[in-house]
Amino acid sequence: MTRTIRLACIDSEALPLFAKSPDGVTRDGYEPDAAKLVFDRMGATIEWIMVPWEDMIPAVRRGDADAVWCGQGMTAERAAQVDFTHPYAVFNETLIVRAADPARAIDQLEGYKIGAIANSTNMKLAETFPGVELVSFGASDDVFSDMIEATRSGEIDGFVDDDVVMIPLGEEDPDFVVAFNVETRNRWGIGVAPGNDALRLEINTALEAVLADGSLEQVWKKWMPLLPFPLQGEF
Repeated sequence: MTRTIRLACIDSEALPLFAKSPDGVTRDGYEPDAAKLVFDRMGATIEWIMVPWEDMIPAVRRGDADAVWCGQGMTAERAAQVDFTHPYAVFNETLIVRAADPARAIDQLEGYKIGAIANSTNMKLAETFPGVELVSFGASDDVFSDMIEATRSGEIDGFVDDDVVMIPLGEEDPDFVVAFNVETRNRWGIGVAPGNDALRLEINTALEAVLADGSLEQVWKKWMPLLPFPLQGEF
């Protein structure tokens, strides 16, 4: 009987990381392809457990999912709740504003309403912007789209997220522009329940293998050809 690993993630349109699922089961993008590469190496299939952002780690802790594989920067706060594997990605962060907005630096944001996902590395960065009003997002299955539409409508003036999803938005949607990037080098990992060393070490072994044979780099280049592969020598 085939082994199944349940992975928690949001169901949101955030390519090239992941697309909104067409059927509530299948997923496409860098993260699903990288996950399949790793779990194929382990001889396991994936069941995606799609929940709101703020419920992903709790789903792992209560046993509704085996791990969270969904844009989890390995912060100290998260590491207190789940045990992380090696990283499978490293990203910087970006502020998007409306196309007509002149802001291009942190010191030009005083009085702005800036959005980010609640309790995220993006929100921690936004907290360092002087004089801004922070707006938290998260109580939704499609939080990335919520932040886009809130910026488009003028409800907020801009929002912070990872460069991998923001740079395409700034280039492809005429309503938006990249204000600036911040080189934070956030390492993303897969979070398992505390003490589940067997699964964590098994994932690490598979990650090491797909890094060594170049297959993870090929998946990266397929989805993110403009971003250099960041994991050589990372672990």
